[in-house]
Amino acid sequence: MIDEVDYKIMKTLYVNGRATLRELAEVIGYTSMGAKKRLDRLINNEIISIRALVNAEKLSVIPVIIFIEAVSGDVIRKIISKFKDCPRLVNFFTTIGRYNLIALMIAEDIKTLESISTEKCSIRRINGVKRIEYYPVGEVHYTPYLSIRVNLAGRKLGRAPCGVNCAPCPRYKSDKCLGCPATKYYKGSKLFKMA
Repeated sequence: MIDEVDYKIMKTLYVNGRATLRELAEVIGYTSMGAKKRLDRLINNEIISIRALVNAEKLSVIPVIIFIEAVSGDVIRKIISKFKDCPRLVNFFTTIGRYNLIALMIAEDIKTLESISTEKCSIRRINGVKRIEYYPVGEVHYTPYLSIRVNLAGRKLGRAPCGVNCAPCPRYKSDKCLGCPATKYYKGSKLFKMA
């Protein structure tokens, strides 16, 4: 599906996602138009995607790995569907081990992390979740950049995309949670404030 030319394009873009068509053309030995056609094919065939990644360390957010044991495939699909527009959710991964769903999330601070692990907006609160473990990430090695979905924040919704209303939450009211970044209630960090 990919050849040596495609690989050179991918390798170049991994090092510099802003490489110009002229720079790509030099690397692969094509014209700029030929490089564009190859790049467009990789993008259109969903082999690569070019987007901004966010440096979690610079923005002082806490990446969190969540191990989830769901009782069935239906529960896994329910979880994935419920959180599909959650700005804090980076990704879900289905697995075949004891924990059959793994999530990568971010939290702006430890109080908000505690809230999203215990309150109504928590994956823990979904019927059919047998076991769940939250592991805040200490250090990120190789690259601190994550595909954080900042495009889902700043929508000023009345309810979070997962269906929860932040306003009556006791932790939100006592400033132990920043609220959902997609709602009008959000009182949080620079990561989502600009959206």
